[in-house]
Amino acid sequence: MADEILFLTELLGLKVYDLKGRTLGVVKDAAIVPLIHPSRVDRFLLGGGWAWLTIRHDQLRSISLDGIHLKDEILTPYHSDEYMLRLVRDLLDQQIIDAEGRKVVRVTDITFKIHQDNGTNNLMISEVDIGLRSIFRRLVQGVLPARLIRRLQSLIPPHFIRWEHCSIIEADPQRRLRLNISNKLLEQMHPADLADIVEDLTPEDREAIFETIDSEVAAETLSEVEPDIQASILESLEPEKAADIVEDMAPHEAADVLAELGEQTSEEILEEMEQEPKSEVQELLEYKENSAGGLMNTEFVALSESATVADAMETLKAHEEILEKLNTLFLIDHEDHLTGSVPLARLFNAPGATPLKDLAVENQISVDVDEKQDRITETFDKYNLLALPVVDTNGKLAGAITADEVISLLRHR
Repeated sequence: MADEILFLTELLGLKVYDLKGRTLGVVKDAAIVPLIHPSRVDRFLLGGGWAWLTIRHDQLRSISLDGIHLKDEILTPYHSDEYMLRLVRDLLDQQIIDAEGRKVVRVTDITFKIHQDNGTNNLMISEVDIGLRSIFRRLVQGVLPARLIRRLQSLIPPHFIRWEHCSIIEADPQRRLRLNISNKLLEQMHPADLADIVEDLTPEDREAIFETIDSEVAAETLSEVEPDIQASILESLEPEKAADIVEDMAPHEAADVLAELGEQTSEEILEEMEQEPKSEVQELLEYKENSAGGLMNTEFVALSESATVADAMETLKAHEEILEKLNTLFLIDHEDHLTGSVPLARLFNAPGATPLKDLAVENQISVDVDEKQDRITETFDKYNLLALPVVDTNGKLAGAITADEVISLLRHR
């Protein structure tokens, strides 16, 4: 054929001919075996009902809009194979994730490239079609000749996703393994983008993703998801898996999501957590949700009020995992009372021997753990704060509230 492509809508119903040119049947489905090859059509299914027959990819002499011609007439009965991804049954009209476009889409057709190799024509999945062009193709297939459809469809802009950018959702963990379905594409996405995708999925598909992605990625993504969906996801998981995810969340975020769960579910997850993160989260759960204690983060860096810039730089190196969210250092006395705070930006132009207290902000502002949310947002707005230290009833530093938390709080009101 002139074009070295074929669409699934054209493949379906295509006649299969034996060595003498006699019709053996028509194609009703096709399948890939990802463990063998991620994109090559491995089997063609003929017939239907109780009379399915299969043709292997290496039995094809040629394939075109005019039909499939075989070089080997040995057809075998079809047996359900969990290692096969059937394109009509498992992919067409199903939701998949476009990892490059960061969205959930529905498959309306599939584009193959016809690849010649040692006298055999193989079909290789090139793209998944999702636009109006593929819908038009399906509507008129069988009504108009295939070549006329191709000419008419050229008037409609194509809309597709390259096969290598597709992430297939499969709820069954065993079948996911057999089909070699990977979540690497999802794990490379920004957590906020993955959260948007998760919110568009069914509860079963959400569970399938959180069961298999890396726990750290799952934690970052869960932090970006709406609270009611957060609870739904954790409730769907086994307590051990849920605990792995919660442990990788910031303590205040973990406390927030556990507070949304039923008491029994929350306790089951806490029971599976390591002791250190568990203690931090339990401590935060004791505070009222709408208080400073309920908002604060216990992941902060505090140094002695006698420390220097050089001391601060060494401490920051030891807390690399939270540097991305850090903008302020806090100063405390020998009894952990808050005595000041230093914006990180002030460290970089100061000599190493400079005492941190010389760089501290004037008129230190703080709130106690019981302060109400409205007062906290007013304080951030009035003083243009990036971080607000929270102290307990004895004036000891208990945590810090960041501007990100206040923005998130306002957004959810």
